[in-house]
Amino acid sequence: MASENCFDVTKYPAGNPYEDIGAVINSIIADIKRGQPVSDLNDGGKPGAIIYIPPGDYRLVTQVVIDVSYLKIVGSGHGFTSSSIRFNVPANELRDWHEVWPGGSRVLVDISPEAADGEAAGAAFYVKRTGNPRISSVEFADFCIDGLHFIDDGSGRHEAENTYKNGKTGIYVGSANDSFRITGMGLIYLEHGVTVHDADALAIDNNFIAECGNCIELRGMGQASRIANNFVGAGYRGHSIFAENYGGILISSNNIFPRGASSIYFSGVVRSSITGNRLHSFYPGMLVLADNSCENLISSNHLLRDREPWAPMQKYDNGLDDLFGLLRIDGSNNSVIANHISETIDTQYIKPIAAKPVIINLVFGSGNYIANNHIVATTEKSQSSDAPESACFSTQVGALLATSNLERLEVTAVNVQQGSVRNTVLDSGNDEQVQLDRTMNAFRATPVIGQP
Repeated sequence: MASENCFDVTKYPAGNPYEDIGAVINSIIADIKRGQPVSDLNDGGKPGAIIYIPPGDYRLVTQVVIDVSYLKIVGSGHGFTSSSIRFNVPANELRDWHEVWPGGSRVLVDISPEAADGEAAGAAFYVKRTGNPRISSVEFADFCIDGLHFIDDGSGRHEAENTYKNGKTGIYVGSANDSFRITGMGLIYLEHGVTVHDADALAIDNNFIAECGNCIELRGMGQASRIANNFVGAGYRGHSIFAENYGGILISSNNIFPRGASSIYFSGVVRSSITGNRLHSFYPGMLVLADNSCENLISSNHLLRDREPWAPMQKYDNGLDDLFGLLRIDGSNNSVIANHISETIDTQYIKPIAAKPVIINLVFGSGNYIANNHIVATTEKSQSSDAPESACFSTQVGALLATSNLERLEVTAVNVQQGSVRNTVLDSGNDEQVQLDRTMNAFRATPVIGQP
């Protein structure tokens, strides 16, 4: 028996999904509301619906506005491919490429940023509802949201496709919500990939969200949410994962690509866990606990900081120097345990010149426990490359695999700044590598061979 609550955008009788899928989906949502007018009918009443997007290219001119619970919008493929590589390759090379655009069930965001009125106006999918209860169980799964192009930022560089700015957002949730799911999605070339306000029990799992100005942003306040098993990578201006005023977040098993201004940034986040992730960054400030973030666990992560090896992007950075810290903490009673942290960089690129890079920088706080972190700091003379600009993959992988001919780099493994007291630092650096007031903080050095 066919369900009256299942819709295919290509078979819906109103509108043309290839010209404006937004208008079609809005018409479907209006139909859902008309068909489910009663909130309590025979122990049910509003089961919601599924909207299916088959593989294809669908322009979105009209913003989709979602104000019903239990709605799932699903496609048949996240369709991600790198637009950054494509836009930094000479046009004559593209003639031989098999494909140049993302694919799958692909929504092309054609909303004009000039028409934006507030931060939500550039969103392809805008979720918001007032009143009680909170909007619940909205799901986005297995399709692509493509912002198409970035725009010139007025910097004078005339490289619009590398600005990470276009005023576009993939999914914007603007009101309190419960049990949302974002899974299997591909989001690309958006200034903001996913922005969610006031979430409870949100799951962002198994997505490919990259080459966006910012990838995942949890804003307002919230609790008990999970970000796991994603491939994520923001631009040099933004955050790969950002959260503010949340408690009980689980961030685990993500592979976070370099080039984001930060890999993970917490602002006022408490009692949350960052575990088992692989973080790779080209800049300092890759993992930041800011604004009195407290009682968080950071454990069993692999952090790597090195220099951008791909020529078209070497001129960009996040503006931070190497004294900022790879991991920076402003807060109390956090645990930083059993992480592997690697920094490999040619000394000529250290800022300020001749400075000792800081790995873990405890800016302010008490009761923090920093223990058993393995810090590997090395330097290698950078090699010039005549690889073509299309060789982004081989250039990056070659740099990543280079472990021979490395020399030890002098670093400050842990810096506990003045005013930070009652912290414990164990086996995360030797006597020379750890800076702290030993009358106000507990310290045990990593043993050094040949020294008592």
